[in-house]
Amino acid sequence: MLELLFAPRWSPYLAGAGIGLLMTLAFLLSNRPIGCSTAYLKARGMLGRLVAKERTGAMEYYRRFAPTVDWQFMIVPGVVIGAFIAAWLSGTFAIELVPPFWAERFGGSFPLRWVAALSGGILLGFGSRWAGGCTSGHGIGGNIQLSIASMLASAGFFIGGILISLALFGIPWGQGVWGLVGGAP
Repeated sequence: MLELLFAPRWSPYLAGAGIGLLMTLAFLLSNRPIGCSTAYLKARGMLGRLVAKERTGAMEYYRRFAPTVDWQFMIVPGVVIGAFIAAWLSGTFAIELVPPFWAERFGGSFPLRWVAALSGGILLGFGSRWAGGCTSGHGIGGNIQLSIASMLASAGFFIGGILISLALFGIPWGQGVWGLVGGAP
């Protein structure tokens, strides 16, 4: 079982079961689902307190949800640290300013990659607040509660992701889903 820690890829079934257990623990211990977009709002609130304490304190959201470092805030650094540890243990860690897959399609320009990543992050943040939660909040936390809004948001995440991937990377429609993941089941 320890060899799993050194594997470059984990079984999606095992990872999904682990996320399900983690979500169950989150509900049992805090009565709150796991989600990442809350951490960014808390970070914004902490920065806002440093720059404009009164204005930030007057915002309804920050009166309701105090911008503090708690377990929900620590999810984001935890994801980054966990990804680093997993890449290091599996021997796949590498520093790449421009990933090869990106460079093959769009060239090796670091500024272009940076602008695309920053733009995507801003749009993702805007979309997650507009949808009332992020992909993990809706896709895992909301769906596990059988929320219709989360099911619709999750469908939108998948449809949008597929369409943007097809537009950016020009994957032929005739190739089909199994061609995208490496062959038929």
